[in-house]
Formats: sequence, C-alpha cells, structure tokens
Amino acid sequence: MIDREALPERLRDTLELLDLMPERGDRIQALISFSDRFREVPDEIASRPFPEEHRVQGCESQAFVWMQPLAEGDSDGLTFHFAVENPQGVSAMSLAVILKEALDGQPATTAAAVPCDVVYEIYGRELSMGKSMGLMGMVNAVRSLARRHLEAR
Repeated sequence: MIDREALPERLRDTLELLDLMPERGDRIQALISFSDRFREVPDEIASRPFPEEHRVQGCESQAFVWMQPLAEGDSDGLTFHFAVENPQGVSAMSLAVILKEALDGQPATTAAAVPCDVVYEIYGRELSMGKSMGLMGMVNAVRSLARRHLEAR
C-alpha cells in the first residue's frame, strides 16, 4: 500500500475516482476512457522512428517517454510526452494520460517521487507480470527523467 498523501493532488484525485468503482468492469471502462484521451508526443518533440533512449524498458506496448522543463520564468515545472506504438496498448495509453495529467506543471521533485506501486493502485494486482512490469517501467522512466533533470541543475 502506498502513502497516497505523498502523491501529487491530481494523482490522488484519479485514485479516489477509481476507488468509487469497486466493480472490476467499471474500473476497466474508466481506464479505457482515460486511454481515449491519449495524445501522442507532438512532432516538434519527437518523430518516428523514436530514439531508443526514450523507450520504456520491458513495456510490451512499446512505450516511449520524453520530459521537458517548462519555459516559464523560474518555474521548476515539467511536462511529459508519451508515445505508445502498440495500438492495442490501452493500459499504457491510460497510464500515460494519468501520469501526464498528474505531473505536468509539477516540480521535478514531485515526478521523481512517484512510487512504482501506484500501478497496482490504478490497475489492481490482476495484471500479468509482463504488463505490470511494463507499466512500472513507464513510471520508472518518468522518475528517471525527473531525477536526471534535478541532477543537471
């Protein structure tokens, strides 16, 4: 169990919304609706073929992650972009939307601190080992990019 109070507010809000859906089918439909809002990385950030250094290791859906610092004054905020090459990668797309909505504009320290176990809070423990590892890999990629940003400052 993770400490939800330590999570960014928008991520806590998403988890609370999902908690309102105790039926597995309702939760799945909610996650599908998240994936419907997925928007791929803009061309000005990256285009195919995507660089391997942005690939999420172990992700069956061939996900990629980019991070950009916001250009607004002294803000420490970041913005994240995702690509999911597998058109059937609904879980990866929904997680990309959840992470983007929760972390865009937040300080790098916030993104660096998101625990990988948040995947279980979102999807439950019924996922296959491969899918769980890939989704945790997406969280790890976000954390790693944020940490590198902090180290470079």
